Amino acid sequence: MPVAQEGWQPQGVDELESGAWDALREAAHSVCVTAGAGAGKTEFLAQKATYLLQTGLCPEPKRILAISFKRDAAQNLAARVRQRCPANQARRFHSMTFDAFTKHMLDHFRLAIPNTYRPPIDYSIAFPSRQDFELFLKRHGRPDVSSDRFEQAIARTPLPFDKTVEKLRTRELLQAYWDDQYAMPDGALVSFAMINRLVDYMLRSNPRIKRALRLTYPFVFLDEFQDTTYAQYSLVNTAFRGSRSIFTAVGDDKQRIMGWTGAMNNAFDEFVDGFNAARHALLRNWRSHEALVRIQQVIARQIDPDVEKVEARGQLEVDGATAAIWRFDNREQETQMIARWIRREVDEGRVAPHNVVILVRMRANSVEDELAPVLRDHGLTLRNLARNVGEIAIQDLLVEPLTEVILPLLRLGASARAPEAWSAAQDRLQALANVSSDDETVQERLQREIGEFSRNLRQIMRDEPLDTAVANRLFAQTLDFVGVERLRQAYPEYRRDADFQRVHNGFRILLRDCVENAVNWNDVLDRFEGKNQIPLMTIHKSKGLEFHTVIFFGFDAQTWWSLLPEHNEELNSFFVAFTRAMQRAFFVYCSERGKPIGWLEKLLLPAGVKQVDGVDIITP
Repeated sequence: MPVAQEGWQPQGVDELESGAWDALREAAHSVCVTAGAGAGKTEFLAQKATYLLQTGLCPEPKRILAISFKRDAAQNLAARVRQRCPANQARRFHSMTFDAFTKHMLDHFRLAIPNTYRPPIDYSIAFPSRQDFELFLKRHGRPDVSSDRFEQAIARTPLPFDKTVEKLRTRELLQAYWDDQYAMPDGALVSFAMINRLVDYMLRSNPRIKRALRLTYPFVFLDEFQDTTYAQYSLVNTAFRGSRSIFTAVGDDKQRIMGWTGAMNNAFDEFVDGFNAARHALLRNWRSHEALVRIQQVIARQIDPDVEKVEARGQLEVDGATAAIWRFDNREQETQMIARWIRREVDEGRVAPHNVVILVRMRANSVEDELAPVLRDHGLTLRNLARNVGEIAIQDLLVEPLTEVILPLLRLGASARAPEAWSAAQDRLQALANVSSDDETVQERLQREIGEFSRNLRQIMRDEPLDTAVANRLFAQTLDFVGVERLRQAYPEYRRDADFQRVHNGFRILLRDCVENAVNWNDVLDRFEGKNQIPLMTIHKSKGLEFHTVIFFGFDAQTWWSLLPEHNEELNSFFVAFTRAMQRAFFVYCSERGKPIGWLEKLLLPAGVKQVDGVDIITP
């Protein structure tokens, strides 16, 4: 039975601020919610989804579509909804990235695309570089055309070109690019920008598909809306403008970091005007304490002088400096002292290794080569999340659906008592099997199957040697238990074999790597997940995450050459990275690498950032 709207209460949290309550209860009109760092955007969306599902405002069989910019954000949002709703309700919450949504639409309705532009079923995903575009333009006698502008034209120009492009030479060049991509020797290559245009064309050509989409999703969430591209917004308009679907767009202009991919300049204003949306603001920061929020406000005012004041709700839990610039004379001194400082903090119980993140602007692999051996000498492990295993980055692999399904089952084999793993395994398999939480008979059978399988795994892990061959066998057996076809049917991104194999191979490679020098199978899985390892990632990849302590490595004017007051996107990226810190944020500067970022230091020092000689950082 639905819960009365007036009696519904937030699930799993103590309170919501007034702006969140107002935006949550608005179910008859679209809303635009601006929310800064740490404001709880994901929690707000999870609460609103729960409200709509539990009160019957989104009744069976209607669904909620949530589109996030990053895969881990989409998975995190889906996980929170599963924690707050029964399985039969949570299954009606579809959380995915924009690319995953459009690819699902293409794969499901590919035959509805007019034949002239319909890709073959065995197409491969392409990630074209600037050099690829430059080579194409040169090969077709158009080196005068900017590769960046041509890339934007591919992303923004609607199909078919003979109807949408007036200039003959432009039309011929665009058509030549699509023809080239479809005629590649090893099979057709289709980028996500092209998929976006294909789905837009398909919806415009097939009103019945568009109508079905609108009937399926009366509520649509758009997370990190500030990074929405013009092409993505165009597709949203094609799919839903003029329908009865109610939108909730959430984001923060100060965290707009994807302008280079075509993100809109004034996304929120266009959304408010286009969907007649009411504006709401979330003004609490639940992540960071007052000292860090004060510095965040200084950076935010550099981005937007009219930014609203944010209320810090995070609690200070450490003694000593919470924000400082550590100055070093040379690289050896720098890496040695960082390692000694982290070792001390871990030994004294102030922070776990996986809660100290090292952020770099770029070239994470080079930093790994330099820093990992020094940390290793101090008994610490650096985890480069940007490193590829096969054809997928570790950070991306860890949030893949396959990983989320397989890991809890392996945990049940590695440990006789793993209640969190048991709950996660049951939830994932229940969702895969489309089992209702009210069907006690099927629930009991599923529990018996999980119990029997985990006992078999446990026996293998106990009796067999800890080596890569056994790891491969355990992975294969677990995948067989889950069911490859069932997994691929449940997750549209796996329906093409090439996409599934990329994740499958990455998981197998990483599991194999984690076996080396491991003590036991729990240790293997801890390594896989990155427990007690210091994460290393780029500032762009830190978006949406949070850490107890953030260390900016290589904080000099040469490495951060584009971080200037007038470069809004770089300043936004810096703001996003700084706001990942819950307790402390430190900037590591080495004079051997380059000069200090003078203008930024002048901004940060009066706000409470200290200057510390690097050799003094481990003194009490």
